[in-house]
Amino acid sequence: MGRRAELTGRARYWFDTTLARGTSALVGWLAMGCLVVVLPASAVLVWTDPHAPASRSERLAEIWRLTGETLRLGGATGPLLRVLLSVLLALVALVYVSTLVGLITTGLTERLTALRRGRSTVLEQGHSVVLGWSEQVFTVVSELVAANANQRYGAVAVLADRNKTTMEEAFRSKVGATGRTRLICRSGPPTDPALLALTNPGAASAVLVLPHDDPSGDPEVVKTLLALRSALGQGEGPPVVAAVRDDRYRLAATLAAGSRGIVLESDAITARLIVQSARRPGLSLVYRDLLDFAGDEFYLAFDPALTGRSFGDTLLAYATSSVVGLLRDGRPLLSPPPQTLIGPGDRLIVITRDDDTARLSDCSGLVDESVMTPWRSANARPERRLILGWNRRASLIVEQLGRSAAHGSVIAVVADRDEVTAEQVRGIGTHSAPRLTVTFRPGDITRPETLRCLEIDSYDSVVVLGPDPVAGQQPDEADNRTLVTLLVLQLLERQTGRELPVVTEMTDDRNRTLAPVSPGADVIISGKLIGLLMAQISQNRHLAAVFEELFSPTGSQVHLRPASSYVLPGCEASFATVVAAAQRRSECAIGYRRHDRAMAVPDHGVRINPDKNERRCWTGRDEVVVIAQD
Repeated sequence: MGRRAELTGRARYWFDTTLARGTSALVGWLAMGCLVVVLPASAVLVWTDPHAPASRSERLAEIWRLTGETLRLGGATGPLLRVLLSVLLALVALVYVSTLVGLITTGLTERLTALRRGRSTVLEQGHSVVLGWSEQVFTVVSELVAANANQRYGAVAVLADRNKTTMEEAFRSKVGATGRTRLICRSGPPTDPALLALTNPGAASAVLVLPHDDPSGDPEVVKTLLALRSALGQGEGPPVVAAVRDDRYRLAATLAAGSRGIVLESDAITARLIVQSARRPGLSLVYRDLLDFAGDEFYLAFDPALTGRSFGDTLLAYATSSVVGLLRDGRPLLSPPPQTLIGPGDRLIVITRDDDTARLSDCSGLVDESVMTPWRSANARPERRLILGWNRRASLIVEQLGRSAAHGSVIAVVADRDEVTAEQVRGIGTHSAPRLTVTFRPGDITRPETLRCLEIDSYDSVVVLGPDPVAGQQPDEADNRTLVTLLVLQLLERQTGRELPVVTEMTDDRNRTLAPVSPGADVIISGKLIGLLMAQISQNRHLAAVFEELFSPTGSQVHLRPASSYVLPGCEASFATVVAAAQRRSECAIGYRRHDRAMAVPDHGVRINPDKNERRCWTGRDEVVVIAQD
């Protein structure tokens, strides 16, 4: 056995050595293998053929003919010179055909490889270009697909430093069917102008530059904007919408984007929505309806018949659209005084189903003044807010909560000591003043004993912040602690008998359904919010100024106010009556939220831009959605 194993090993080694000599050795072994199989098989066929020649020489010639036909070596019989020439011609034909097949195969392989790598130029016109890959990419692409639903042809080109096949599989999984919209993926770093040109940005309708998942990736956004400016040149180009996380890079990004660019600051916008939702529970649901393309959105509209009329008159001039402001000289005036006159160059800012659904229809005859509630001013009262957890947006949230807090307000922050630096703790203390008290308490917010001693039922609302994701961590892992904290809060709510308004910030939208909160609670997915905003602005750049004011700490904002402030509880009234009652308070009513069993349905009772003919019985728990000065 040992001798046989040694001989087998030597034979295998000799065989491997001959193969290593190159193509000639491979061809030789291939020819030998073919002959070993073809010659015996041809001999068996000839010897078993009843019509085979009788003589041995003729049979050998027949075997040669079969072998030659099988191996494409001519197979001619006769004198030796004739046989050799036929073999030579067959070899020449074989080499030519093999080379031709090899060239064609190599060319097709290279072409398929290039296509698989996503390196061919996009020849679309009027398409949307998305640069980069982050948590916002699926929201942005989904919204652009929804925006193209009423178009015959649409296209979205995505350029990211990822494998093309991987991107396409991710979109199929998370975006699904795109209908008439073509989704085109190109692979390569968006910071390279040569690769960026593959998306044909000069012919695009809009270019969106996504923020990085890593907070330290803002310089890459600036570099991408510089590469885009290099690819587009100095002439006219499509509008550019970009987002950065850190305010320190917003100026640089704005300069890099140029006059055609709009740069959003994602952390500041997220912090403002959290603050607004903490003061007005349910507000995130309203914004979710306003920002996606599935329902009614902001558009610009105008009819010459409205020139010279007051803004207050326009509020009841559309039955199926809600007027919220004016665009004058490129600046939005949201909920201006009702007596403001409309000039010939003004455009109305409306909320409507589509850009062609804002049609004049006088609704003033639907107003019933007998059920309107007399206007009463409300005095500001002290607020008590509790913040659980800490991340890079927490300082902005504390600052904005304290900016407009009433005298005697309290903000309490509870977080792990490891998450908050000593400098940040000192910064929290600087907000303390006679008007406002801000305190910090270290503790593990996932432990019931930590929260139990806080007397959480004494607070007006609770904000739960997730930790900042760390490098190499999956996006949804940052939400794990948040989910545990929400479970503890739910336990304490049962024990105290009071359901607290909770605003929860999460990273992964898939965890929204897992959050143990009451139906219709405010769960804010920061990445999804920015993605929705970018998609909206890419379709109409004038909306950037509208959203800037809506999310600003001061100015006109979206509010949820008791319906009893507008119509008498228990009375039936049309929505036109609510709009007229809000107009008396210099507010623009754009919808309502009902608090009944309907809150269990997907819209959680929120209705944006209802028909002004719609009549319903208003209860004391209903709320009206208005745009008004804070």
